[in-house]
Amino acid sequence: MKALERMSKRSLIILGAILVLLGGGFLLRGQIAVALMERVLIKTLASDPIDALPDGLHVGLCGAGSPLPDADRAGPCVAVIAGKKLFVVDIGDGATRNLSLMNLAPARVDAAFLTHFHSDHIDGLGGLMLQHWGGSAQKPLTVYGPPGVDQVVFGFNTAYALDRGYRIAHHGPKVMPPEGSGGEALPFPIDAAHPEALIIDEPDLKVRAFLVDHSPVEPAVGYIFEYKGRKVVISGDTKPSASVQTAAKDADILIHEALSPELVLMMQKSATKAGRPNLAAILHDIPSYHTSPEQAATIAQKAGVKMLLLDHIVPPLRLKALEGPFLGKARQIFHGRLVIGTDGDFFTLPANSSAIKKTNRL
Repeated sequence: MKALERMSKRSLIILGAILVLLGGGFLLRGQIAVALMERVLIKTLASDPIDALPDGLHVGLCGAGSPLPDADRAGPCVAVIAGKKLFVVDIGDGATRNLSLMNLAPARVDAAFLTHFHSDHIDGLGGLMLQHWGGSAQKPLTVYGPPGVDQVVFGFNTAYALDRGYRIAHHGPKVMPPEGSGGEALPFPIDAAHPEALIIDEPDLKVRAFLVDHSPVEPAVGYIFEYKGRKVVISGDTKPSASVQTAAKDADILIHEALSPELVLMMQKSATKAGRPNLAAILHDIPSYHTSPEQAATIAQKAGVKMLLLDHIVPPLRLKALEGPFLGKARQIFHGRLVIGTDGDFFTLPANSSAIKKTNRL
């Protein structure tokens, strides 16, 4: 009995010590969190995540959505990493924030490529230019696009002119060098007579633009990125276009916009019944210059691509169960790998290989 009593006392002492430690930990939880935060910040800021990637072509969805509000998808944006260079294709609302959350620093962006000038594809450009400048850029952000890109970039530079002055005055020209602010537009010629443009021509890297059909938006383009035997094609916004199929021939990944006419029609009918005629009219119009998942699957299958990644998802898929109705027969049509994109999706294509590895950086 005495032995049991001694064990019981010892257990109570140990339990009491544990409770004291737990209580102390609870009281010190703020200090512990701050210490952990400091360690994480130092580790994150001291590293270059792009240097840690294997040599190859990498693509990430910094925005897989559309103008329709979607908690899982920001405005349209695709990050492309070729070797050590980081590019973005389009920069919608919320996309710059996603770049940072994906540990792809906006300051590291070598250039932005715009597919066209619908507001949802450009409304994050001001934030990207600001974050690029805040990373001590010595020159403005390079912005490529079809004719009209100079007007867009000029507009953002003008809108941010007062902000530019405030930041130089506050932080000083060494931190915010005046020559590094804003963006520099580099339009490339492209039209029906010249439907393709070579933008970057380096030994290991080729970037081309090609016309797509997003009428009445003209010109609208897609982009081809080729690096060390790997190929990624981005459709931009378009109705089904033969040019996309041609550009995507034997591509590793075709990133294609996707809109479900059936689900949008349901939204249109609901808007009509709810007494929202203007919204109903817009919903009636938008399918005419977009591509359904089944049409995108047909293009991908005919082009012989290895993987079809759907983005610019319309409408938002608030329930996982809606993915089946959204795709329709797309999985039966396309025999390769098909992914409905969400923000943070990241694909690694090692150089001179056929592998495609998917992760998510959010």
